[in-house]
Amino acid sequence: MATKLINMRKQQHRPLGVLAIVAAAAVSAGCNSVNLPLEVVDSVDLERYAGKWYEIARYPNSFERNCVGVTADYTIRNDGRIDVLNTCYEGNLDGRARTIAGTARSVDESNAKLKVTFFWPFEGDYWIMDLAEDYTYAVVGDPGRTFLWILSRTPELDADTLDGILEWLPSQGFDPERLIMVEQNTDASNG
Repeated sequence: MATKLINMRKQQHRPLGVLAIVAAAAVSAGCNSVNLPLEVVDSVDLERYAGKWYEIARYPNSFERNCVGVTADYTIRNDGRIDVLNTCYEGNLDGRARTIAGTARSVDESNAKLKVTFFWPFEGDYWIMDLAEDYTYAVVGDPGRTFLWILSRTPELDADTLDGILEWLPSQGFDPERLIMVEQNTDASNG
């Protein structure tokens, strides 16, 4: 399976890389329509944040069009940066897997504000706005309110937690009505 993903990544790197450039440019050029600073969590332990995250919901974006079963795997490198491997399945959970690899770096001591790049030198903001105390879910966005992701360590997020996040988002300048709920394989034993 790992060889298959590596081969798919080689085949898919260029098209996804171009989309990542567009996304980074949109983040960099985006203006904050609500003119509020984006609040982030006080601190993030990157070692605890590392690992697999399942995308529960997202704002629509061009680089994840038609993607389901989306996951992000974060691995801390020796130099303190983070390797990022995003995976999605086209159209349905049995669809063709697409992957893209990138890196992230912290831009402040809190580790809550990261810059992510999938195609150097373009970087996008990845700000951790909410994070469960036990690191079971996270809410990530950008200061321009262009991008938003709700992530979970499991393919499902309990309804009470999700409802609480959806109620909280408007106070941060995000419209929960724009979110796309992401289909995940909840029957699989994922590790």
